[in-house]
Formats: sequence, structure tokens, C-alpha cells
Amino acid sequence: MTVWLLIGLLIFLGFKFWERERESSRFQLAGGVVVLTRAPDGHFHWPGRVGEVEVDFLVDTGATSTALPQALAERAGLQPLGAVRAHTAGGSVNGFAARADITLEGGVSARRLTVTVLPNLAAPLLGMDVLGRLHFSQKPGELRITPSP
Repeated sequence: MTVWLLIGLLIFLGFKFWERERESSRFQLAGGVVVLTRAPDGHFHWPGRVGEVEVDFLVDTGATSTALPQALAERAGLQPLGAVRAHTAGGSVNGFAARADITLEGGVSARRLTVTVLPNLAAPLLGMDVLGRLHFSQKPGELRITPSP
């Protein structure tokens, strides 16, 4: 019985290690250039923080502004500035605006950025309000990002 528990534990730990390595390989910093590799879900993800809360931003070049799920905004302690109506792929939804300090791996940050907070958003979206300040180029399966000159 103990042998099977040890085998199960080793398999579990091996899977967790593989999963962590796979996640970390999607983000690389090479000489000041951030290189994001397309994830299995077909999107580019950029690890970062909202205040002190770690997040995995979905890079969304079709989004005008950065949008956060309401649960994340609450964990980060963001305060509503006022109501907003956002137009998403799923239709119009009500939410609120807030200010957030966004920090992305690789040294990119936006202080007191006005973000849109939506109640049923599945993942934080990094919009063109941040991405527009950067220079990025895309190759198959890869997004390269450098700060604008």
C-alpha cells in the first residue's frame, strides 16, 4: 500500500513540475525584449500583478482598455470610480471603472491606470491602453514586445 502511495505522489509531483515548467516557458525575457509564446488555449498570456495580487493577463489587442474580473478587483482592494457599460463580444454588460497599479513581468508597469471591472469576466484582459505604449511584433506562435522608443 505504501509503495502505491509513493508512486502516486511521485507522479503527482512530476506532473506539477512539468506544469510549472510549461507555464514559465510561455514567458521569456531576452535582452529587454519580452517574448510570449502562444498558450495551448490559443492566446498569449503575460504574468503580472494588480496591486499585490498575482494575475495571468490575457493579451487582448482588440480591447480598448484593460478589464478585470470583479472578484480580482475586490481581492486587490480596488474602489469603484463610477458605473460603466462595456461592449464585449458577448454583448453589453454593466460594470464599474477603477484605478489600478498594473505591473507586468519584464519591467512594464502602468500606475493608477483606469480599468474596467466586469462581474462575470473570466480572465483579466490586458488592453491597448497598456499595449499601445509598447512596440510589439508577432511571428507564428510568438509575440515579441519592447518598450516604445
